[in-house]
Amino acid sequence: QAEDAEVLLVSFGLASRVCRAAIQTLRARGVRAGLFRPITLWPFPFLELAAAAAGARRVLVVEMNAGQMLEDVRLAVPSAEIHFFGRTGGMVPLPDDVLEQVERLASG
Repeated sequence: QAEDAEVLLVSFGLASRVCRAAIQTLRARGVRAGLFRPITLWPFPFLELAAAAAGARRVLVVEMNAGQMLEDVRLAVPSAEIHFFGRTGGMVPLPDDVLEQVERLASG
């Protein structure tokens, strides 16, 4: 659902599944959110991410680490506002955590 997304979530692994659940709720609430889930991180899919984020005004990177993918996203999508939400130490973010972050971004 990245084609019409105003807010694009970029995530991989378990965190991407959490994002997918959050996006369903966001879409039901009228927030045009989408997900870009890279299959591999090396080589990083710069061109594919840039294409997916073409219409997005904001990008939220959701990771279960300290932001190792954040710089790659910034390089791929220099025209959008890039934000980060991460959890470390094995803490899994919940869909409600992602919802809160996206709603904060969508509101301004």
